[in-house]
Amino acid sequence: MRILVVEDDVRLAEVLRRGLTESGHSVDVEHDGLRGQAVALGGSFDAIVLDVLLPRRDGLSVVRELRRRALRTPVLLLTARDTTDDTIAGLDAGADDYLRKPFVFRELDARLRTITRRFEAPPQRELRCGDVVLDGGSRHVRRAGVPIQLTARETAFLEYFMLNAGLVLTRPMIEDALWEPGRDTESNVIEVYVRRLRAKLSPAGEPALIHTVRGAGYRFGEARHP
Repeated sequence: MRILVVEDDVRLAEVLRRGLTESGHSVDVEHDGLRGQAVALGGSFDAIVLDVLLPRRDGLSVVRELRRRALRTPVLLLTARDTTDDTIAGLDAGADDYLRKPFVFRELDARLRTITRRFEAPPQRELRCGDVVLDGGSRHVRRAGVPIQLTARETAFLEYFMLNAGLVLTRPMIEDALWEPGRDTESNVIEVYVRRLRAKLSPAGEPALIHTVRGAGYRFGEARHP
């Protein structure tokens, strides 16, 4: 894979560059937010490792701008902050995953494999549920013919829900399907993704497709009426 690392700590950036290169990846490194944003928009990367606290432009602002410009490259945020609110802020900005400092390289490598896995060999098929269509090859999503911009992780969530439309999906089921084994997720990370998907799938007030099943989990599909 070709990976862009945007990290202002020169020593850490070099550790990441060396480790990722030894893992077989091609790595570009930048040390400030504005330069990292420009390189991300001008290049063709498989993933971006982005620090939150950067000079000139912070990582959250960078990822928001990348998503605003419809760049769907998976983004892994690095953060020294350790609160749930900080994690949610990163995901809401459009990042696909987060990793708290300090971390071991094996964990970063595993997170990158997870968020890029769906891009490596996408199934060449189309999923349909009601008026929502997910193209398995391009990973593009439409509702009633209108394009919907999703991040890689959001697309993976939607795909899992569509593949299991009509079924009640519990939190453990979603974690097992969408995160690497042994990963401890924040208590409300799944809820964050569900909230984002609901909003993006109904930008103009269209009927909700993700329904909370109280005490159980979530069900994808049209609302059921008694």
